Amino acid sequence: MICSIFTRTVAVLSLGVAIPVTAAADEITVFAAASMANAMADIETSFEATTGHELVVSLAGSSALARQIQQGAPADIFISANPEWMDILEADGLLEDGTRFDLLTNAIVLIAAGSDATPVDIGAELDLAGLLGEGCLAMALVDAVPAGIYGKASLQTLGLWGSVEAQVAQADNVRAALAFVATGEAPYGIVYATDAVAQTDVTVVGAFPADSHPPIVYPAADLAYRDVPAEAEFLDYLRGPEARAAFERQGFVMVAE
Repeated sequence: MICSIFTRTVAVLSLGVAIPVTAAADEITVFAAASMANAMADIETSFEATTGHELVVSLAGSSALARQIQQGAPADIFISANPEWMDILEADGLLEDGTRFDLLTNAIVLIAAGSDATPVDIGAELDLAGLLGEGCLAMALVDAVPAGIYGKASLQTLGLWGSVEAQVAQADNVRAALAFVATGEAPYGIVYATDAVAQTDVTVVGAFPADSHPPIVYPAADLAYRDVPAEAEFLDYLRGPEARAAFERQGFVMVAE
């Protein structure tokens, strides 16, 4: 089986839910990593109900979102699935000074198709190529999308990358990689632990050691596009109890401040 053709383009999703807006209300556009989809849907609803502002959330791979911001996309807030893309935007002068902070942490796991797959011990002795057989290993883009970058780094650290590289099916973002496994197009995949929570048609068969890849940190920042009070209000909301509950329901861990 040729796995390199297992790519799937996933459009940026808008989760905007319109509510009556008062004269003092603002519309805030948030670019957020695709792995945050479920949590951001909950946060969008609660933030709008609490504040009267309108939140428009666009989801995609962090690399795609960062490139859109570089090209002038009118986003107000960016939440990346790794610090490097935020570093790039900061170096380009595209962040409001003093607004960046680390919001969440996550983990990566190996998933299998179906609801009753056999657990495995993930380490240097794992015969991942043997598990795959002639099938593919679904991953987000391994040189661009954070989930793929973390997954590749872990496989390299464990000495497994060389044996499975030719069988990696790369997807535009981590949710697309999850879909490959959930639909049976790939028997195994590497995704965030939070993505696995969102899908009942896969089984987490093992977690990758935290020391086998860089720390998985999600930074957030206000973008230097425009300046409205609601942007700071939303960043504060992200660190509050309602947002914390939404993130923790999906398996994220809030960064202590």
